[in-house]
Amino acid sequence: MLFTADFASPAQWVAGRSWAYPDGGPVNPGDDKLDHLVADPSYSRTGTFRARRRPEGTWSTGLLTTEGGDEDFMVCAGDVLDARVRLPQELGAWPAIWTWRDGGQEIDVFEYHPDNPDLLELSNHVRGAHHYHRDPAVRPGGLVDLRVEFGAGSVTWWVNGAAVFSDQRGVGRHWRAHLIVNLSVCAGRYHPPPQPGVSEMSFEVPMLRVHREQ
Repeated sequence: MLFTADFASPAQWVAGRSWAYPDGGPVNPGDDKLDHLVADPSYSRTGTFRARRRPEGTWSTGLLTTEGGDEDFMVCAGDVLDARVRLPQELGAWPAIWTWRDGGQEIDVFEYHPDNPDLLELSNHVRGAHHYHRDPAVRPGGLVDLRVEFGAGSVTWWVNGAAVFSDQRGVGRHWRAHLIVNLSVCAGRYHPPPQPGVSEMSFEVPMLRVHREQ
């Protein structure tokens, strides 16, 4: 075992800002997000990532990244990430676990949108691979186990113990990137925004860890 997420740890995780957002945040409307990142620990530090509607129309949202933490942890080529997530139920929720470094190096462990209730989005933006995985076990409010091997020659995703996609592209031998866990809120360009009567939403990450071959 190399890394076990302790979301309450300021040495592991920085809350409420990320250089994956313009100027580090707090907003990113160009990516069709209503997010307004906040460092408030109740939005992320418990492992439940929350979003709440703000009076001006954006949403206070929880984000944690290993970038800028004292430990400065990065996933490397060959590492294996395991995570358990409980998916959100509300339209407009956009949870994700992903990687980022220096303007790119993005691998999406998963993205999810409840308007496509049985679908997970699995993406390698480093070398241009993408897969939509449909599964009856994937549903709003459902608990899902995820595994990703960040292989130099192929990134492989497992869902609930079954291998579902190997991209045959990989990340290259020298790839490395920080981790991000967050709940975004859709602005409506690609997926429906939150319904007018909805004022908050959440998703949970009960477990996240990374293994590395010695």
